[in-house]
Amino acid sequence: MKREEAILAGGCFWCMQPVFDQLEGVLETSVGFCGGHVEHPSYERVCGGATGHREVIDIIFDADQISYRDILNAFWRSIDPTQADGQFADRGEHYKTAIFYLNDVQKVEAEESKRALMEAGKFDLPVVTEILPATSFFTAEVGHQKYYEKNAIHYGLYAEGSGRKPFLRKTWGE
Repeated sequence: MKREEAILAGGCFWCMQPVFDQLEGVLETSVGFCGGHVEHPSYERVCGGATGHREVIDIIFDADQISYRDILNAFWRSIDPTQADGQFADRGEHYKTAIFYLNDVQKVEAEESKRALMEAGKFDLPVVTEILPATSFFTAEVGHQKYYEKNAIHYGLYAEGSGRKPFLRKTWGE
């Protein structure tokens, strides 16, 4: 087994976890925060906007079963990469999309993946998802982990009402 890690900011982290939990080769996921300047931030502080963090998902995967590129492809199909001020109904720095690379190979793959998405012509607007060096990952509180399982009804309403699910269906037919 070749264990690797990916850290992705796709807006509301509740909506990112089910995407990656269902992929074969993904060993574990946890949601939390990356990219800020405060040690061990709380959800409330991150949402308050003063920590500089983004909501992220940390993905541990077996690279012998699923590639980093496949992880990135699932990411692109789970967000609106043209939205610069957050994701869907969620606005603010902590909801902005980003690929946090952990090494030079990931950086190159992320840049190539973004370029391929732009060249595919799927979007009329520019792809604004940032590619940034990873900083420390801080796990969010237990209540946020696997939120889609613990609070399925609320999660389902949120995913629809925020505009995420309708956008993904319209854009990708899923």
